[in-house]
Amino acid sequence: MAKCIGIVTGGGDCSGLNAVIRAVVRKGIDRYGYEFIGIKDGWAGLLDMRTTPLDKNAITGILHLGGTILGSSRTNPAKSEEGMKDVVMNYERLGLDALVAIGGDDTLGVAAKLYERGLNVVGVPKTIDNDIMGTDMTFGFITAVEIATEAIDRLHSTAESHHRVIVVEVMGRYAGWIATYAGIAGGGDVVLIPEEPFDIDEVCSLINQRKERGKCYTIVVAAEGCKPKNVEDMVTASKERDEFGHVRLGGIGNALAKEIEKRTGLESRATILGHIQRGGTPSALDRVLSTRYGIYAIDMVHRGEFGKMAALRGNRIVSVDLAEATKGIRTVDLELFDIAKVFFG
Repeated sequence: MAKCIGIVTGGGDCSGLNAVIRAVVRKGIDRYGYEFIGIKDGWAGLLDMRTTPLDKNAITGILHLGGTILGSSRTNPAKSEEGMKDVVMNYERLGLDALVAIGGDDTLGVAAKLYERGLNVVGVPKTIDNDIMGTDMTFGFITAVEIATEAIDRLHSTAESHHRVIVVEVMGRYAGWIATYAGIAGGGDVVLIPEEPFDIDEVCSLINQRKERGKCYTIVVAAEGCKPKNVEDMVTASKERDEFGHVRLGGIGNALAKEIEKRTGLESRATILGHIQRGGTPSALDRVLSTRYGIYAIDMVHRGEFGKMAALRGNRIVSVDLAEATKGIRTVDLELFDIAKVFFG
């Protein structure tokens, strides 16, 4: 009897999810003769027994599609003992021999706990924030950077035409990878990230230096989780928390634009890219990386390498322990951020 493998996608969507699903299923069927069950809407689908069969027809034509054909959610079964017991029971009821969990630190954190309870789990790192430990890069990140860079390119022209300061708020709760990469690639005049709290006086000084050189416009790239020095709390759009305890961020761009206009006298506006960074067609690089991750993940299942995650190290895909991948947040290399600083002001 063929082994049955489940696939679940959890957390925020990002470009490349479907490419991973496609690679896992295609090689799993053709090389290993496995059968596949897709879990609908993240961990919620395993709690509620909502599934869909995944065969070669189901994955045809999905490589270039954004989002996930399985759906997603931020449901957290680990918030209660009953939830974890239900997931384990339903895994067994479905007759699964293994489960491929594709997600960020929250989804993989649940996967690690399920492995501790005896489930055969393999992880694939997914997040546009690029902040998962144990891997050099997550899929979805480069597509998000390209979207942010294109937005910055377009905003340069309107900022210069209207002599404005434009604050571009990008995603990045605890790590400013998108802000750093897009800031360098898009020619940001100031880049603000969570790893280095900023001084608003220094930001305005950089803007005034540009004004003195006859450059009466500035592009400020700000990660949503950046905050001023001596301030503990991040700017939030809502105080409500999701099932993993995260508040919804948003608003630092508007707050910065208002303060910059008051201090410099330059008309200032904020552009919040938000979920635009998550959606749409994955870049060529993300399609290749996602495919490599998917191929390696199903090979890990075949080898019995459970409790591990596929990871990019240098130019090789390797396996690392899920416990390592979920032990903290991978923050920006400050040597890389120093490159962005060369072009400030």
